[in-house]
Amino acid sequence: MSDTIPTAAVLLIGDEILSGRTKDANLGWIADWLTALGIDLKEARVVSDDEADIVAALDALRARYSYVFTTGGIGPTHDDITADAVAKAFGVGIDHHPKAVAILRAHFAERGLPETEARMRMARIPDTAELIPNAVSKAPGFHIGNVFVMAGVPKIMQSMLEAVTSKLTGGRKILSRTVTLNLGEGDVAKRLKEIQQAHDGVMIGSYPFEKEGGRYGTNIVIRSRDEERMNAAADEVAKISDEVHAKPPEEAWS
Repeated sequence: MSDTIPTAAVLLIGDEILSGRTKDANLGWIADWLTALGIDLKEARVVSDDEADIVAALDALRARYSYVFTTGGIGPTHDDITADAVAKAFGVGIDHHPKAVAILRAHFAERGLPETEARMRMARIPDTAELIPNAVSKAPGFHIGNVFVMAGVPKIMQSMLEAVTSKLTGGRKILSRTVTLNLGEGDVAKRLKEIQQAHDGVMIGSYPFEKEGGRYGTNIVIRSRDEERMNAAADEVAKISDEVHAKPPEEAWS
């Protein structure tokens, strides 16, 4: 693991996501996977099946972050244009990759499927790109530079993520603790801000919830790459309930 903190962005590609017809199930999975590797996910975008939009997003993201992961647009239909857009963004050609062709032909033969032009579109890979294995449906993804191009189908995307893990350099993993307070966010906001300001290298998030009977509470999540700093901040957060209840109502934090 590296002492530096690698960063990442996710680019979700597809008109079906923007229209609401398909509900994305990939972003959360990728975020969990990156966190486990010690890679900070800094940005996520959704773009339509438009070559210019995909190229623009790729150019912006790959210049800013250590890694970019895309999902969607590498199937057999006319609107699967991600591979072409990636080739254009990198300024390289695109053609049927011999190894991808062999993988697909063997798969089609095994299943008794005809080798059609549409199906063979999935073997078109940008020049210089390396294949990402697909343990589910065989049609590979690919990576070029710091961009990893994967399928949009969650089960396939997950198998591709596992396949590229060894190609990534992770950082120190982020640790977390959760403290549950039986107080609303308004009751704890001021004190949380003070604790956050007093603890460098610690990130504090508040997530309110409602219990039965209309009572409110707040889950406070304390995150850090340094266990000692995390625990010190969490210990202060845990004292907030006692501090609030020890004050007269007019002095309680709001």
